[in-house]
Amino acid sequence: MGQQRTYPHGVTSWIDTEQPDIEAARLFYTGLFGWRLTEAMPPGAPGSYLVATLDEQDVAALAPAPAGAAARWNTYVAVDDADATAAAVTTHGGTVIAAPQDAGPAGRAATCSDPSGAEFRLWQAGRRPGAQRANLPGAWNFSDLHTADRDAAMAFYQPLFGWRAADLGQGAGTMLQVPGYGDHLAATVDPGIHERQASAPAGFADVIGGLVVIGAGETPHWHVTFTVADRDDSAATAERLGATIVRSSDTMWTRDALVRDPQGAEFTVSQFTPPDGTW
Repeated sequence: MGQQRTYPHGVTSWIDTEQPDIEAARLFYTGLFGWRLTEAMPPGAPGSYLVATLDEQDVAALAPAPAGAAARWNTYVAVDDADATAAAVTTHGGTVIAAPQDAGPAGRAATCSDPSGAEFRLWQAGRRPGAQRANLPGAWNFSDLHTADRDAAMAFYQPLFGWRAADLGQGAGTMLQVPGYGDHLAATVDPGIHERQASAPAGFADVIGGLVVIGAGETPHWHVTFTVADRDDSAATAERLGATIVRSSDTMWTRDALVRDPQGAEFTVSQFTPPDGTW
């Protein structure tokens, strides 16, 4: 498979979905994205954790939702020390919902929420560093923080993860950056990233997600976007498989559709359409 894609502290690194009916979720997501699912739990162990791959590279996972819980997508942030970061979550006004615990040899995880209630996960990598394929059709693109107060959100997340919120211009909106992440990619799995993104907004290689300011009545949350080759084709496939297309939109850079899967989890499919046709 070549060199593993690794994630420095503060970089969003993994996503999974919890679903009340795991078999129905399996049928939907393999039909939509062409994923192959492999059980990661040891034989005889309770529960299930189905790791999704494209071309044998990890892209996401599916798991049963806790009893009574709604379907949802979760975003994980890579950390050097899950216990230390979980402690810092509390210090900065967030909540540790599930204390750090080992996920076997794969890594160590914790479930947290920020002061506004948006839930996220911490991931201290062991054998599984995170998503190995990204920004290609059928794979994760970005996770965005939907929050009512940008300044309050950054006051919480910046000391935890070293994030910088930047308006990169060119219609890109507010981006979350980990300074130096582009150089990390250039030195590891993407040596041509800076050259390929020469026409992109400055600092784009450091982007790890976005920040969307929501209106009154909307619930703060982390939202997952997947790359697709054709927005309309993917939306039609999702509908055929039982999903609802909440809305479609075009931006300067993308053609998007907000999808509600058959069990209610929402995510976006995004076709990249840069103005100059590059990167």
